[in-house]
Parts: sequence; structure tokens; C-alpha cells
Amino acid sequence: MAMVLKPDQTRVLLRPFRPGSPERIAAIITRVLAIPESEVEGLLHAICDDFSKRHEHIREIFQERYEQVRGCLWAETECSALRQLLIGSYFLAEYSLESAALFNPSIVEHPDQTGLPPGSLRFLMSLRATGEGHVSSITFRTGVVTSDQDVVVTPPTGFLTEPKQVTNPHYEKALFRRRLDEMGLNDDFTHRVMRYLEDVFTLEALRTSLQAEQFRSPDGMTPVEQQMAQGIWMLARSNYEVQFREEQNVSERILFPATPSQRNGIEDARFVRFRQDDGSLTYFATFTAYDGTMVVPELLETRDFLRFCFRTLNGPAARNKGMALFPRKIGGRYAMLSRQDNESIFLMYSDNVHFWNDNVLLLLPAFPWELIQIGNCGSPIETPAGWLVLSHGVGPMRKYCIGAFLLDLEDPSRVIGRLREPLLQPNADEREGYVPNVVYSCGALLHGDLLILPYGLADHATGFATVSLAAILAAME
Repeated sequence: MAMVLKPDQTRVLLRPFRPGSPERIAAIITRVLAIPESEVEGLLHAICDDFSKRHEHIREIFQERYEQVRGCLWAETECSALRQLLIGSYFLAEYSLESAALFNPSIVEHPDQTGLPPGSLRFLMSLRATGEGHVSSITFRTGVVTSDQDVVVTPPTGFLTEPKQVTNPHYEKALFRRRLDEMGLNDDFTHRVMRYLEDVFTLEALRTSLQAEQFRSPDGMTPVEQQMAQGIWMLARSNYEVQFREEQNVSERILFPATPSQRNGIEDARFVRFRQDDGSLTYFATFTAYDGTMVVPELLETRDFLRFCFRTLNGPAARNKGMALFPRKIGGRYAMLSRQDNESIFLMYSDNVHFWNDNVLLLLPAFPWELIQIGNCGSPIETPAGWLVLSHGVGPMRKYCIGAFLLDLEDPSRVIGRLREPLLQPNADEREGYVPNVVYSCGALLHGDLLILPYGLADHATGFATVSLAAILAAME
């Protein structure tokens, strides 16, 4: 079998440990406060010696965690700087990011193509990492397609880090109001809250407006108004931004679930290198947010893979899994593939990348290997012959295969070619895993005539396939 990326249990992330209620947290802190001062430094040194080779800036992380939990104490307690670090260490735990699986990759051209030999291409790949509790997050790898058409993935470095949340992200009032209307939060209370906000406002400004509304009446908010306020605040917190440090290697940057809608996972990110009307580039990724019960599609935006903006996707057509954005506008509008009915592929257009209202049926299951359902395997790829779309199909025994079809460049509602047989199906070495008999991808990359297709194996690991575009087109009907 060719190169395979397998889950690595040694790749661990330091995350907050929440042992229970504020009362229990306070009880644990009280026990740590009872440790004699003469023993504090030795205990802290032993912890740092045990874990500092696995995590950068570990003392800074201890201090940050202490600041987060100290409010659980009934009264402010003075303690030494070393004891503060020791307390922080009791409320952290290692999380093995990819202990269960490393799969469902997408791949795009890397923003930095400097220093490469002629004919080579540097790529950036996202993967779905799944760990304890089957919680999924996004991890990254980089690599190079050589002039000899070899695919070489750069080994990841050791330290894993979550980004810092941008403390005061900005919101466009018109878009925010539009989403509130969709949520049914459009009564007089909402109008009063929004009235005092600028056209572009911050999270802190929204907090101030909500608090002002709370005290505007002597009796405070009514129960209905409290529910409205919670909905407004939840929407704001679901649209957030994070920032990594520039010196962090790409493979060390982890996007872990951070909102209630993502509680149980950020799944199957489909990255696309999107060219704006002015020629600038934005990397978008549609992904599935999972809270343990519901799945909702959301959008990720970045220009440099250092600062990421998480945004809700809105409108009646923004639902179900598997939304994939075209890499440029078509006829002046954004275009997206989706699956509205759990079975077929639909085409959508919108004037705003965050709002999707209408859809039309594009493709139905047709061949024996896809009769249960079909969906896309990433964003369409522009070629001189048309938009190449990789698809997945589910057939007998719930076996997943990857196929392909071709759309007209100017009118993507026209299907002008389709593979009758799968492009890729699980072989004998790829059938076993967390979910048997599955090959699946969230995006491929075209370099010249060579299609580079990373794909998930049995929802466990990641393999790579390459094929010429000419061969795919020649096999299409």
C-alpha cells in the first residue's frame, strides 16, 4: 500500500479540565492551598519536568488556567506566584487529538510557493482528527508535489496548540440583523438592543447594549426578553475569530470545537482557495458542526492560516452535510454544491457567502455503486473542459466509493460528463477500520494534468491516490 497517514496517540493537546461544579472546583483549590509552602516549588518542578517536553510555554498555560478558575473561590485568597501555577496545573489535562482517527482530508495550494524547484508545488492539507469521546477537530499537514509527480508529506512537529480567541471580534449589523430575523428574534426587544449599535460593532458593544436593556426597566427583563437576549448572545458567540502565533508550525495549529454548536466536533472541513473579484485570495472551508444531537453547516475563513474567522451559514438552503463552495464566483454570484435530501447533489447560488436561500437539483444516484446516496468529495476544480467534481457514492453493504462528474464552466447546472464506474474504491488493504469499506475525501488538488487525491480509509487513516486529468475525462460518458 502507498503512503498512509495514521493516527498518532502521542500528539497531545493541553486542554482545560473541568471536574464538576464551581463548588467542587473551589474544594480542590482549597486542598491545594493547604499544601505547605515549603512543598509547593518541588511539586511544581516535578510537574513541569514531566510535561514541559510535551507542551510549550507550560507555565504560561498554568497561569492562564489559574486565572480562569480562581473566581470559584468565595473570597479572594492571596497565594504565591508558584502556588498559582500549581493550582492551574490541577485544572488541565492532556487530550490525545487523533487517538481514534486521522481521516477525511482536503488539500489546497499553499499560500507560500517560494524556494521550490521548477515543476514542484507546495500544498496544505487539513484532516479530521478524532480523539477521546469521538470529538473531531481540524489539524493540518504540509507537503510538496515534486516535479517527478511524487507526493511528499512533511512530518508534523511535536507541540500542539490551540489559538487564542480574538477578544473583541467585529460584526456587520445588517448581516447580524438578517440572521436574527431568520431565528425569529425580531421583536421590539431586539430592535431596542440593536438600535444603539454602530453599522460595524464589537462583542463588547453588544454586551453593553444588552446590559443597558436589562436595567432600563425597574423590574428588569421579562422571561421572554431574557430568552431573546440569550439567543442574541448565542448568535454572537457562534461567530468568532481566533489567532495563532506566527512562529507556530502549521502542523502544530489545532482548531478544536469552541461553541455549543460544535460541542461534539468540527467535522469534514472542505477547504477551497477562493479567488475574489479583485484577484485576492481567501481560503474558505465549509464544515459540519455537531453538538451531539444536531448537525449544522458552518463556514471558516482565513487568508494566512494564522487568523481564522468562524461564521454561521444562514438561510433555508444552509442545512445538512456536505456543502462545497466553488473556487470563484459564477455570473457574479457565489456558487455552492450541497445535499439537501440525504441522497442527491444540489446546486445553489447566493449574493452573500453567508446566506443561502435557494437550491436546484443537480444529480441523482444512477449507478449500482451509489444508489443509496451521493454527495460531493470537495469543492469543484476548474479545468479547461469544465468543473471537475469528485463525488462519493454509497452502495450495497454501505460501501463508499469515489466517482467524478463534469459541469459546464459557464452554466454548472449542466452535467456534461460522468463516470459510470468508481474512480476509487476500497481495496483489500483499505477495508478495515472504524467504519469498514469506506473511502472518502473532502477535496483534491490539480497540478498540471495530475490530480492529487488524499482520501480517508475506513474512517481511520488517510491515503493518497494520483491520476491524470486526461484519463478521468477520457473515461467519462
